[in-house]
This record gives sequence, structure tokens and C-alpha cells, in this order.
Amino acid sequence: MAPGMSLFSVNAIVILSDDGSRVFAKYYNAPHQAPSATGGSSANGPYPDVKSQKSFEKGLLEKTAKQTGDIILYDNRIVLYKMESDVMMYVVGGVDENEVLLYNVILALRDSLHLLFKQSVDKRTMIENYDLVSLAIDEIVDAGIILETDPTIIVQRVSKAPTQDVNLSRIDLSEQGVNNLAQLGKAKLTDWLRQGL
Repeated sequence: MAPGMSLFSVNAIVILSDDGSRVFAKYYNAPHQAPSATGGSSANGPYPDVKSQKSFEKGLLEKTAKQTGDIILYDNRIVLYKMESDVMMYVVGGVDENEVLLYNVILALRDSLHLLFKQSVDKRTMIENYDLVSLAIDEIVDAGIILETDPTIIVQRVSKAPTQDVNLSRIDLSEQGVNNLAQLGKAKLTDWLRQGL
């Protein structure tokens, strides 16, 4: 493996409302990064504090507000973005990162949120379901490493659990109930073996 190769791909995932307020932001630091890395980054990452993050986000929104594309080079970083209703979603990667890979991340995020919310993806819905937004992003990217880009798998992993638990009083745990279950399993196994032969 080449000395510069790493699974670390994503510097940040940011969701901003059209008025510039932060809906969601998560910045990732490259593991095992040398203190004198390229781009003037410190070991704490390129945006180590909230002030520098907010400054980056403000400039990013100003730069992309009137753009019609999906990708820009900003602050020596590749930024992919998608506008949905009244929010702008960003995936930020290093200047040497694969644009197609980052584009798959932004599409996975957008499509996962559409599947999760079933209605429009807007600021209010995201704030009301912040837990699902956060879980979906954590399923897509962890510590800057892309884990999953299939929206259906992401939604299956983060979708809400059923509101009602299984009614345990309907399950027969007596000796007769367990024997009936064993007989049913034996019959199903016998049928399955007959069909296989």
C-alpha cells in the first residue's frame, strides 16, 4: 500500500438551512495524521474549533447559494452539495479525493432522508427527526471512512423500531407448547428434506 493511501475520505458532512443556520455538522479528523500535513492542517483537522467551522460554512453557503452544479473546489477542498427544499447538504473531502466516491455519499444521504421521511426533506422535518438524521449519517460515514452508500440498507438500519412490542402472553411456554413447537419444526424439516431430494 502506498504511503499516502487511506480509507479516510470525508472531511465533513454539513447540512445548512437556506438562511445560513446550521442544521447538522460533523467534522472528521484523519487518523494517524502528521502535525505538519499538507494544506496547513493541524493534527486536530482543518477546522479545529466552532469559529473556524462556522466561517467555513458561511463562505460555503455564499459560494453555493447561486450555483447550479453539484461540485465545487472551495478552501482547497472538494465539496459536493445538493439542495433539498430549504436545506443545503454538503459532503467535504480532500482535494485529492475521488469525486465520484464523494458524490455517492451525497446521493446516499439525500436518498436515505427521502426514504426515512417519506415527505419532503426540509429543515423542520430534519430538526424534528434529528436522531434519524444523525444515525443515517453515522451509517454512511464513520470517522471519515465511507461505510455504506445503499439508501435502502441505511434506512433499514436506522428506521424506528415497532411501537408495540411482541405480546409475550400469547406465547405458550408450557411443556406442551414447547413440544408443539418441536413437532412443527420436525415436520417442516422433514418436508424441506423431501423437497430437496
